[in-house]
Amino acid sequence: MKVANQRKALMLGLSAVLLWATVATAFKIALQFLTPRQLVLIAALTSVVIFAGFISWQRQWPNTFQLARTRTRFYVLLGLLNPFAYYWVLFIAYSQLPAQQAQAINYTWAITMSLLAVPILKQKLSKRELLAMLVAYAGVFLIATGGNWDFSQTNWLGVSIALASTLLWASYWLINIRNTDPPVPALFWCFLWGSLWLLAAELLWPSPWQLDWRGLSAGIYVGIFEMGLTFLLWLLAMRQAEKTSQISMLIFLSPFLSLVLIYAILGEAIQTTTLIGLSLICCGLYLQRK
Repeated sequence: MKVANQRKALMLGLSAVLLWATVATAFKIALQFLTPRQLVLIAALTSVVIFAGFISWQRQWPNTFQLARTRTRFYVLLGLLNPFAYYWVLFIAYSQLPAQQAQAINYTWAITMSLLAVPILKQKLSKRELLAMLVAYAGVFLIATGGNWDFSQTNWLGVSIALASTLLWASYWLINIRNTDPPVPALFWCFLWGSLWLLAAELLWPSPWQLDWRGLSAGIYVGIFEMGLTFLLWLLAMRQAEKTSQISMLIFLSPFLSLVLIYAILGEAIQTTTLIGLSLICCGLYLQRK
């Protein structure tokens, strides 16, 4: 039974990783027709529908409404952080940078979380964690500069925005470390309030919309396979797994598979420095996990 559970968990985890590998390409396609905020709004609303469907299937609405009665303020603020702020900043980074740069830098959020844990959780950094940070951020520097010492050619604004997105994502997870609420109802309220924040921003600062089916379909795709369904697959994989370490290691496949799609679909020439820098980031993440 344990072998069967582990095999099923591996299949679920691999499905999630394969889907996550497609989203960097989807981001860039969607941003040809939508502003970053519009893309977040469409994707977040799509995710709300997916989470609502899963809650109905699991018959978790009593738990979901209980959260609304006891934790409204918490999820109003959490929705402001994610999806409102995090994905808006992330998509701005994607609009500024090549997909290969933005997605690689975004993978350093776990390193950023270790840094934030020092002042927030009063944790100390080990020598291994410091080494992991040095290795990972050396990879970021290599990707950002392309190995070119003429720093005037580097889009430092885009790189800074991408790094800022890792701060927001790491903050979101640090806040959730001690959150014991059921995960799917919690995500439902988080994304529902985030969507309301996005709608309020759209009403206050309206932006012209291109009513193009390609932008709309790409936005829905992002909502399904970045924020909604894929998270549920990953959650199920972690719950089914007898050895979660095997599942968590699958995540290292995603950025490299993503580069293949970025090259094949977007036509970006993958730089050697991107491959080396991404390898350094993954080495840093591996050191941190160990």
